[in-house]
Amino acid sequence: MSRVSRIPNLGGATAFVLHRPHATVAAITRQLTAIGLQATDCWPELPAEVLAADFVFFDVDLGFDEQFPWRAGEAPMPLIALIGSEAPGRIEWALSQKADAQLLKPVGNAGVYSALLIARQAFEAKRRLADEIAALQSRVAERQTIVRAVVALSSQGVDDDRAYAQLRSLAMTWQISIEEAARRVVAMADGEGSDEQSRRA
Repeated sequence: MSRVSRIPNLGGATAFVLHRPHATVAAITRQLTAIGLQATDCWPELPAEVLAADFVFFDVDLGFDEQFPWRAGEAPMPLIALIGSEAPGRIEWALSQKADAQLLKPVGNAGVYSALLIARQAFEAKRRLADEIAALQSRVAERQTIVRAVVALSSQGVDDDRAYAQLRSLAMTWQISIEEAARRVVAMADGEGSDEQSRRA
C-alpha cells in the first residue's frame, strides 16, 4: 500500500523577497530557484503583482506596515519573516504581521524549503479556522433571526411552539429554507413596526 505524500509540489510557485539588497536576498533566491520557484526581490515596497504571489518573505529588521498592500495580519498568502535583530519591538512588529514561518539571518544554504512548507501549512490551517469561525457566526446569527421571527409570530397571540410551527409552514409554502423564511418574517415585522411608529408620529 503506497502512502500519498502530504508534501506539496512547490515547482512553478512565485515568491517575493521584500528585503534591501543584501547577501540574504541572494541566498534565499538561490534556494528558491533550486526548489523551482520564481523569485522576485524588491525594496522598499511590494509591487501590485504581489497579490497574485504564493509566498512573501519580508525583512523584520527594517520592515514597516506601509510596505504591504494589505492590513497587518491580513496577508492573502503565506508570510515568512526574516529575523536578524531580536529586539522586542521588532519581534512584536513581526508578530503583528502574523507571519506563518520564520528564517533567522544570516541565511545560509538551507532552511528555505522547510520554511515554505511550514508557512503553507500554517497559512492553510489559519484559513480553515477562519472559515469555521465565519460559519459558526453565521449559524448563530441565523438562530437569532429564527428566535426573532418566532417572537414576532407569537406576538399575534400564539405560543412559541405554534409560532415555530407556523414559521416552518411558511417556509414550506414559500419553498425556502426556514432561515430565509425567518428573515422575511423579521423584515415584515420590522416594516410594520416602522409603519406604526410613523403613524404615531
